[in-house]
Amino acid sequence: MNIVRCVAPGELEFTAHSALGSPPEGWALIDVAHVGICGTDYHIFEGKHPFLAYPRVMGHEVSGIVSEINGPAAVSVGQDVIINPYLSCGACVACRQGKPNCCVSIQVLGVHCDGAMSEQILVPVANLLPTGGLSLIEAATVEFLAIGAHAVRRSMGVPGSRALVIGAGPIGLGTALFARIAKQQVTIMDVSTERLAFAARQLCFLVIDASKGQVLENVTERTVGTGFDVVYDATGNSRSMQAAFAYVAHGGVLVMVSVVQDDITFSDPEFHKREMMLIGSRNATNADFEHVVASIRAGKIPVDRLVTHRTTLRDSPRDIALWAHEKDGLIKAMIDVRGTR
Repeated sequence: MNIVRCVAPGELEFTAHSALGSPPEGWALIDVAHVGICGTDYHIFEGKHPFLAYPRVMGHEVSGIVSEINGPAAVSVGQDVIINPYLSCGACVACRQGKPNCCVSIQVLGVHCDGAMSEQILVPVANLLPTGGLSLIEAATVEFLAIGAHAVRRSMGVPGSRALVIGAGPIGLGTALFARIAKQQVTIMDVSTERLAFAARQLCFLVIDASKGQVLENVTERTVGTGFDVVYDATGNSRSMQAAFAYVAHGGVLVMVSVVQDDITFSDPEFHKREMMLIGSRNATNADFEHVVASIRAGKIPVDRLVTHRTTLRDSPRDIALWAHEKDGLIKAMIDVRGTR
C-alpha cells in the first residue's frame, strides 16, 4: 500500500509500504478515505513537535470504510466510519472517570504512533464511529471540530454568555461555531486580517482586530467595561494565553484550548479578585464527536466553507511543504486518499 511518511523535519516522502494484514482481536482494518491536515501535522513537518520520534506517518483527522473486523463491533464491514484517533488505556484514573481524552498513557494516531496518511490503517473497533449519513469528506472534519465542541462543553457557559474566542485558525473557528450553537454571544479576535475577514464574511461573527493594538480597550468597549463571561484561547501562543486573563469578567471562565511548552503566569490578586475559573481542554470524547455529527447533519456547520484546500496522497508531500509557509486563504486542507489527479 502507499503511505506518506515524515522521514525527518522538512522531509516528506510518498512511498510503498507492506500491507498491514488482518487485524488483531478487537481491531479493524480501515480503507482510509480522507485525512484532514492539522496544525500538529505542520509542526511535525517543521520539527516543532516536542514529543515525536521520526520517521512518522502523520494524520489523525480521518474518515474511512471498514474493510475487515476481528471480533464483536458496533460497526460492520463496508460501513463508512469516523476514526477517534485517541487510543486510551481504559484503566487509568482518567479513563475510569470517563475521560479517555486525557488518559495517562494516551496514544494519538499520527503523533505517538503512525497515523492515517496511508491507504489503510488498523484501529481498535472501540475507536470507530458511524458517519451518521455524513459524506466521507464531512466525516474527516469531525475530529478537529470536536476539539472546539469539547472546549465549549468544558466552559460550562450558559446561553447568553458573552464569549471571546482568541485565534481564528481551524480550532478557534470550530470553537466559535460550537459556542454559537450553545447560544453564546461570540466574538473572535486574531492578528490576521485575512482570517478575521473570513470569520466575519463567511461565518458571520463579530471580530476584534488585535493587530492594531489597544486590545484591552476593544474588549472593554465590546463588553461595556465588564469583560467576557467566557474566554477561549486557541492561539498556541503563550503571550496571548497570559494576556487572556485580563479579558475575563468577574465570575467568568478562561478555557485554554491550545497548549504550549512554556510556563503560563498570571496575577494571583487579579485571578482571585474576579473569582474566575481556569480550565484546560484536551482532545475530545465520543460524546463530542456525536455532537459534531449531529450539528453537521442539522446544517449548523458550513463544512464546504471550512475545507478550502484539497490534495491527493501522492501530491501531499509537495502541498504540505507549501502550505506550511503559504497560508493565504487556508483554513482546512484535506487529503483525498483514494483520489488521483
